[in-house]
Amino acid sequence: MDKELIHQFINNALSEDVGDGDHTSLSTIPADATGKAKLLVKDDGILAGVELAAEIFHVVDPNLKINVFLQDGVPVKYGDVAFEVEGSSRSILTAERLVLNCMQRMSGIATKTRQIVDLLKGTNTKVLDTRKTTPGLRYLEKWAVRIGGGVNHRFGLYDMILIKDNHVDYAGGIRQAIESANQYLTDNGKKLAIEIEVRNLDELEQVLQIGNVNRILIDNFNFDNLRQAVAMNKGRFITEASGGITIDNIRQYADCGVDYISVGALTHSVKSLDLSLKAVK
Repeated sequence: MDKELIHQFINNALSEDVGDGDHTSLSTIPADATGKAKLLVKDDGILAGVELAAEIFHVVDPNLKINVFLQDGVPVKYGDVAFEVEGSSRSILTAERLVLNCMQRMSGIATKTRQIVDLLKGTNTKVLDTRKTTPGLRYLEKWAVRIGGGVNHRFGLYDMILIKDNHVDYAGGIRQAIESANQYLTDNGKKLAIEIEVRNLDELEQVLQIGNVNRILIDNFNFDNLRQAVAMNKGRFITEASGGITIDNIRQYADCGVDYISVGALTHSVKSLDLSLKAVK
């Protein structure tokens, strides 16, 4: 966990939610009141965000005590209790919604990721996330993918060169794009992996002839062409498939022999896991 980044997120989120005060709690709960609450699971899936929740509670009130029963990454079912938090009642209520918003979304992502990871068992293919994330929540969403057993792709535009179809077209072709990217890295003293997208077997052949990349993104290929692409590559470069891939066909894509499959749906269209924070009387 990147604590500096996480604390920045927590403080921004609390500022957005609390503003100049949690006036409901301030007006109804005595300042010295203490209590206990439990994180209740109301859905089946993979739990994620427990470590983050503990950090949120700590930022809101360092005196809150958290007793964790279930760790990130474990399967959960309806009725499970992930943890209990004890201390100032006002503090618990102030942290409640931020904890739930984060954990519900992270658990939904981890659950979807684990479902795909299970579908890929027996193959050498791993599932990747993408940059199709919620602005401001990318770190949390990619963290949840890892908890679910997936692999993170690049975090942003700064930590990898990914030459997609528009880059190729604007650059004037595949050779120009690859050569310019490599020259840019040399001129700027940067060491970044280079990945390039190919739209058909002709473009793949060009990349194989030119080289000077680390990974090839094979986009929107049918199964026959994807198998042919993997055979043409002969293990020279890391291969990644994307486009038109769903829960129903992802195993067939994996069986074509690619190293990775990227799935934007891991983060852009998941169902949050139903969780609630209930007072313990």
